[in-house]
Amino acid sequence: MRRWRLFLTNFVLILILTPFLTQSQLPPGDQMARIHAFTRPLEFDYTSWLWHAWETKIAFGTMGAERRVDPATDRQIVLDYLDLMGDINRNEARLRDALADPNGVDEAKVNALREQLAKDYDRRTWLAPLAEQVLQAQISAVLAENGLGLGGQPMPPVLYRTTPVPMALIVSPRTEIRQIANISLEPNLTLEQQIRLEDEVAQALDVSTLVVPIGGVGVYPTMVMQTDNLPWLVETIAHEWTHNYLDWHPLGLHYDTSPALRTMNETTASIVGKEIGRMVLEQYYPDKVPPPPPPPSTQTQNNTQNNPPAFDFRAEMRKTRVHVDELLAEGKVEEAEAYMEQRRRFFWEHGYHIRKLNQAYFAFYGAYAASPGGAAGEDPVGAAVRQLRAESPSVAAFLKRIAWMSSYEDLQKALGEKK
Repeated sequence: MRRWRLFLTNFVLILILTPFLTQSQLPPGDQMARIHAFTRPLEFDYTSWLWHAWETKIAFGTMGAERRVDPATDRQIVLDYLDLMGDINRNEARLRDALADPNGVDEAKVNALREQLAKDYDRRTWLAPLAEQVLQAQISAVLAENGLGLGGQPMPPVLYRTTPVPMALIVSPRTEIRQIANISLEPNLTLEQQIRLEDEVAQALDVSTLVVPIGGVGVYPTMVMQTDNLPWLVETIAHEWTHNYLDWHPLGLHYDTSPALRTMNETTASIVGKEIGRMVLEQYYPDKVPPPPPPPSTQTQNNTQNNPPAFDFRAEMRKTRVHVDELLAEGKVEEAEAYMEQRRRFFWEHGYHIRKLNQAYFAFYGAYAASPGGAAGEDPVGAAVRQLRAESPSVAAFLKRIAWMSSYEDLQKALGEKK
């Protein structure tokens, strides 16, 4: 009876939540219609995914955050799931290598790998929902302990599914860095399909395009990429829950109103995700807490050729973005694009294999500004969000305050920058 009451409560919640949580598309227009003409056959089917996600949650009884199993068993369920995902990832890589062996395909090896993967996939079918239930409960407890719960339960409740997540087609004007479309695509597109779609849209509309991988989507239950990396997993679950929370407030409802509001949303979710994710690790998986960053080097600035400074990706990417913005502001579009290709090769030589560095790249990655530098360049919005967090007494106070903002001007006023 208790489970059915919990089911009915959550079912009512999803009926209320769905209009808010699945509507993250830009307003329709002629340009969007033209883009969809190319993407429609490749677009991700959220309706089917949500149906199956809720079906799984109900079937496995993993709707709620309540747990009656002892903490040691809960912890082992999660660790077993992560070990299984590691085995699957390694065996899938071995299978790809075996099928591409230039010396010929070893059929016995291929069959053995396929047989093992079939067993692992079957085990994942029932183990993943149990691990999800554990992590939902643990993250819910940490959120509630930090003032983000109502009667011990976060609102909305923490619900997620690990799954292959969609890719996204990002579209920006060539003349400026601004996201004008973010369209979810099937997760299994080949590289050739991605490039073909990018080129078709770019040539037809004279825009900048890029298909990007994503780690999660803030529908409900949230979608989270399958992984064996626990720190990344708990951070991403908390990140996507933050989007669910914001969707009930002005900040989330205005997500697509302007680039500044998108940056405010994403940077807020990144900050909360990082803080809550680390607290979950410290409380339930202390041996999995990542080590602190190394202290600043005591080296003098007189580095020799035999001891050069380490390559700073974020600093170099910030430098790139700043100069691109300058060139575009001067109307030098072709020069900016040539410079970005030059810098892409520079990053490649330093081990950062960026397939395409263009306006769409910066439009997407520049909104995630939880740390200084990087693709955001000199955009002041991310820095302002970080400042608000620094001035807030707790992560809950920060989230509850910024959630009610509906413009960048609201943030500036909160920081005393604007009257």
